Amino acid sequence: MKINWGTGIVIAIVSFIGFIMYFVITMTTDQKFNHDLVTEKYYEKELTYQAKIDAAQNAENLGEDILVEKTDKGLMLKFPKYFENDTMKGKVFLYRPSDKTMDVEIPFSTVRNYLLMPDKDLSDGRWNITVEMTHNKKSYLFKKEITY
Repeated sequence: MKINWGTGIVIAIVSFIGFIMYFVITMTTDQKFNHDLVTEKYYEKELTYQAKIDAAQNAENLGEDILVEKTDKGLMLKFPKYFENDTMKGKVFLYRPSDKTMDVEIPFSTVRNYLLMPDKDLSDGRWNITVEMTHNKKSYLFKKEITY
């Protein structure tokens, strides 16, 4: 059977459409390619964004940042000297960009100038650490990116 150029073009277009449809269906149905939004409650978090900007500015005005160290006991966060011997309350949010099931939020209240988080909650890889805390009725927000 002889195939003329018109039939060849139709076969090429149909095969190209089939090729593209295969990838579209694979990407939408395979759980391996599941990419969720960064946060579930996006609009609720947007309403509190100015307070977070103010807290980050308060932290920046201190002139000193949180130090993050990997120790034998776990991950240690050392707070600036400004907070020494005073009560601090807040929460640490460990965000894993590659897997949202590994995200951890740890509330804390401490008088010490450091916070130690055990190794069992952390695996090797990239982590975004967000520390939201209050001290003397003033909010502070520290952000760090680490590779553990």
